[in-house]
Amino acid sequence: MPWQAWFTLGVTALAFLCLVKDWLAPANVMLGAAVLLLLGGVITPAETFAGFGNPAPVTVAALYVLARATEKTGLLQPMLERLMGRKTGGRWAMARLLVPSAAASSFLNNTPIVAMLIPQVTRWCEKAGESASRYLMPLSYAVVLGGVVTTIGTSTNLVVSGLLENAGQAPLGLFEITPIGLPVAVAGLLVLVLTVPWLQRDRRAVGSQLVHQVREFSVSMKVVAGGPLDGLTVEQAGLRNLQGVFLAGIERDGELLAPVGPARRLHGGDRLSFVGRADLVVDLQSRRGLESAEAPHMSDLQTARHRFYQAVIGAASPLVGQTLKEANFRARYQAAVIAIHRSGQPVHEKLGQVRLKLGDALILLADPGFRQRWRDRGDFLMVAGMGGTPPAITQKAWIVGLVGILIVVVAGAGLMPILQAALVGAIVLIACGVLTATEARAAIEIDTLLVIAASFALGTAMEKSGLAAEAARLVISATGSGSVHLTLLGLVLATVLTTELITNNAAAALLFPIAFASAAQLGVDPRPFAMAIAVAASNSFLTPIGYQTNTMVYGPGGYRFTDYLRVGSPLTLVTVATTVLVVPWVYGL
Repeated sequence: MPWQAWFTLGVTALAFLCLVKDWLAPANVMLGAAVLLLLGGVITPAETFAGFGNPAPVTVAALYVLARATEKTGLLQPMLERLMGRKTGGRWAMARLLVPSAAASSFLNNTPIVAMLIPQVTRWCEKAGESASRYLMPLSYAVVLGGVVTTIGTSTNLVVSGLLENAGQAPLGLFEITPIGLPVAVAGLLVLVLTVPWLQRDRRAVGSQLVHQVREFSVSMKVVAGGPLDGLTVEQAGLRNLQGVFLAGIERDGELLAPVGPARRLHGGDRLSFVGRADLVVDLQSRRGLESAEAPHMSDLQTARHRFYQAVIGAASPLVGQTLKEANFRARYQAAVIAIHRSGQPVHEKLGQVRLKLGDALILLADPGFRQRWRDRGDFLMVAGMGGTPPAITQKAWIVGLVGILIVVVAGAGLMPILQAALVGAIVLIACGVLTATEARAAIEIDTLLVIAASFALGTAMEKSGLAAEAARLVISATGSGSVHLTLLGLVLATVLTTELITNNAAAALLFPIAFASAAQLGVDPRPFAMAIAVAASNSFLTPIGYQTNTMVYGPGGYRFTDYLRVGSPLTLVTVATTVLVVPWVYGL
């Protein structure tokens, strides 16, 4: 290989290591790799920044605006409530949730779909006394599967479309990937419905775990001296059979009285420790005869106007690696953390000293505007209120629905490219007042766009330096010397393993030039190989970090790392086999 290929290999390996070890944010890694290749003379300045002029990042940005408008107006809310019904349990309930979610994900960004459904599914399961862990992970997998059905279903498909265009090919049509993606999605959903009920163990969700953890979730109240409760017994005060909350102990003159019997008499100044569900203990604030006492994790924010939220930390959050004290969390977010859950287990250390990690789920107390302020920021992957009713559909939801339908019809019929259709749709949503310009800007995930744009430089360097051709030669020789099916299998497996370690967009960018070169050496059309890479890069089911929605449900579902491996393994095998069988059949390879 020429020195340019070795240099590109070194930069690619360094970028891969940084992504796997999570040393830097994916956007920084990809941009840094592009700059190194530029400085090394492998690619020109025009090739380095060509991705920023490619339609893919702009299309993704426009679709983020559509997804945010859908979430804001509650467009999907009535449909979801009717489909979910009142009963849980069994495979029919699983199918009733997963199939519509996958269908919606075919045309909308999957992140807001999961964000909207997590609190609903949790409440749905609570009413039936069932564990939400049975449904949240399959929900994430279902929206991932739905994303591969159309070109706009996930940003990875648009990345591959842009890479094809960069290689002199026509971009993907809206439904061009459907003959491959639809069978994969159907097979995957069948596997989920059939296997999850006996593969997934019951886990307690973050909120329900708190009921059993006195130290991790306790609210201190003080009996008002001379108040209506002073001198009454616990039973007379109505504190014995509170719904979802129980009186765990009484501190009096430095002495802890526990357990608390119904005949125990209350004295003014007693400090009462209550334990219970996060969405119910706040009701104690309005009980006459009790007043807030200084609590370890809630202090001055424990007021009747505040509410509890569940927030999950994502990879791009500035909180990763910091303690709450170092991040100045209280002042920065105007919120108090009362519990941290990690990998389905409560954190027992002093909260202010815990170093936060990707996927940590925080239970916090904040004012009613907290979710609105932070829902579209990179600090939290998901912010959901605990308790309460879902937001009602707004009067402008029909505009969002009409715009979404028109984008699909216009792009699907070939009347307008996907880029132009998505841009016009985003402009209409802003012009009609569905979103403000500020909300539209906030909806766009800049880091994702940077990863997409920078990935084109890496792909160009691999192709231009000869590294892609050499890698393709090795893949072909290792998989059967000229066998299209075996080469395709090798490429799909390599993509699946790569996407579990780094972002799905970066995995597609790394494997695309190798797939393109492999097709050229085999003398077949590279287009189906490219679509196979797109499908494989999106189908991440083995870890909670391979795909954003997997991370979102990690804490709320109370999952452990091994849960993803156990449930995701048969799903991965079926989707890989389906892809490898369907691609040659559809395209006659």
